[in-house]
Amino acid sequence: MGLLCVVTNCGEGMDYQSIGKNLNGLCQTGAWGCFDDVVSTQVKSIQQALSLHVKQFFFEHNEIQLLSTVGIFVTMNPGYAGRTELPESVKTLFRPVVVVVPDMQYIGEIKLFANGFIHAKILAKKMVTLYRYASELLSKQYHYDWGLRSFKSVLSMTGYLKRTSMKEDSEEIVLLRALRDMNIPKFIYDDVNLFLTLLNDLFPNIHCEWTDSVVSMLYRMINRPTIRNERR
Repeated sequence: MGLLCVVTNCGEGMDYQSIGKNLNGLCQTGAWGCFDDVVSTQVKSIQQALSLHVKQFFFEHNEIQLLSTVGIFVTMNPGYAGRTELPESVKTLFRPVVVVVPDMQYIGEIKLFANGFIHAKILAKKMVTLYRYASELLSKQYHYDWGLRSFKSVLSMTGYLKRTSMKEDSEEIVLLRALRDMNIPKFIYDDVNLFLTLLNDLFPNIHCEWTDSVVSMLYRMINRPTIRNERR
């Protein structure tokens, strides 16, 4: 079963009493809490109680229950103006984790290699290049996604097409088909030609038909009322 996770932004309007109430509730319910830019030393007393495996402890002059499932996480942005470093006494109680931008090209290489692509490095580089130029040149729409989620969806489709396509289809054709079929349907009209131009630049002299499943599905959806009326 999942655990409740409460995210708290510790701004200037919060004092130690407000943070203490949040920590008090987490301890007694066993929930998780993620605090943004907190420097409260109140966390130290909770961590010490957890290390002693006690069921009750004194917190803010009151004895409260402590459930062992409680978890406290802290996010820090010390490089921003007005932000401070986490005190050393508190920092030693946490395991540091650095969040960085994912290496999409490396992820693409691994996924493509896993799906049997021989030229995975070259193809992954083309995918990253396409996504970078598309995010810069295409219009800004709310439903456009050029992040890792969309990137991995295309990789999953590429693996499926690799397993089901004709043996004579090259790896570039398989990737081109996945990139086109997964992205074209979400574009507004003005962006379609620009995206196809980017594909032609990255995959020159390569032509492939739309996948049968896409064409047949579109045909059924468009002609469904007509077919129903004809049966009547």
